[in-house]
Amino acid sequence: MTSTAASSGLPDWILDCERISKWYGPISALTDVTLRVGREVVGLVGRSGAGKSTLMKLAVGLLRPSQGSIRVAGHPAGSRGARACSGLCPDTERLYDALSGVDFVAWMLRYHGLGHRECRERSAATLTELGLGEHMHRPIREYSKGMRQRVRLAQALAHRPRFALLDEPMTGLDPLARRELGERIRRLPEQGVGVLVSSHVLQELQGLVDRVVMLHQGRVLAEGTVAEIREQMPAAPHRVRIGAADPRRLAAELVHWPSVQGVRFGDSSVLELSVTGEPDFYIALTELGTRWPGGLREITPLDDDLASVFGYLLG
Repeated sequence: MTSTAASSGLPDWILDCERISKWYGPISALTDVTLRVGREVVGLVGRSGAGKSTLMKLAVGLLRPSQGSIRVAGHPAGSRGARACSGLCPDTERLYDALSGVDFVAWMLRYHGLGHRECRERSAATLTELGLGEHMHRPIREYSKGMRQRVRLAQALAHRPRFALLDEPMTGLDPLARRELGERIRRLPEQGVGVLVSSHVLQELQGLVDRVVMLHQGRVLAEGTVAEIREQMPAAPHRVRIGAADPRRLAAELVHWPSVQGVRFGDSSVLELSVTGEPDFYIALTELGTRWPGGLREITPLDDDLASVFGYLLG
C-alpha cells in the first residue's frame, strides 16, 4: 500500500502501532503488538478481555502504551494532530440525554474548531446519512438503543476523520440498520479513511472487512484475510459438503484418501467430509470430478468463516 500514499505525500499507514505493550501493574493487557491500517477496513477480533478496547484507546490517545510507539497519519497518538484526524465510537455510552441528537453531535464538533453553522450542517447531514434524520431534533432520552448508537457513530464521523475506530458499532442495531451501516463503513476507504472496527459477533465482520487481526490474551494470534489465515492451517480439520450421484460409492472412494479424516451422509445425495491438507485435496477432487459419472454437483466449504477459523486457532 504505497502508490496512493506516496503520490499524495501522506504516510503509507494511517495507523502504525509498533511493538506496543500495555501493563496495569502486574497485569498485561497487550504484549508486543504490531498493527498497521491503511485506507481499508480492518476487523479486530477477539474474545472479551483479549485487549481490543485497550488497543483502540491506545490508538486514539486515551491511554499511553507502556512500551512501543503509535502514530496516526504520521502524528504521535494523543497529539493534537492525531486527535484532529481520528474519530472514536467507543464501546461505552456517554450521551447527554437532555440534548437532541443534532445538538449533541454539533456540540462535539465544536471541539474540532468548526464554526456554529458548519457544526449544525455537518451534524444534520451525518445523522441523516445514518438514518436518524426524522428523529434528530428529539431529546436523546427518547431514543431507542439503536438510535443512540447512531448518535455515537455520528459524533465519530461528522468531523470527517482520516482514521475511524469503531468499537462494537453494530450493537443495538436491527438487521436492516446493520446492513446500512456496513455499507457506510465500506465506503469510508474510498474517501481516504482507514477504519479499525471490532466486534465479538464475528459474522458481522465477515463481509465488511478487507482483512482481520485476531487478538488472544493481549497478543496477535493471526492477521490477514480469512482465506490467507485458513491457508496457514493446513493441518486443521476442514468440513466440505459434496453433492454427487451415487454418494455411497463416492464415500467408499474418498474414505481411503489420506487427507479425508471422516465422512458422513447428509441427505440422499450429499456427503460431508472432514479433511486436512486442503490444496492437495481440492486438486485431487477436481480430477475425480472430471471422471465421476454425472460429475460433482456441489463442492462447498462449510467453515471458511471468521468464527470457525478463530475457533481452530484457539484449538
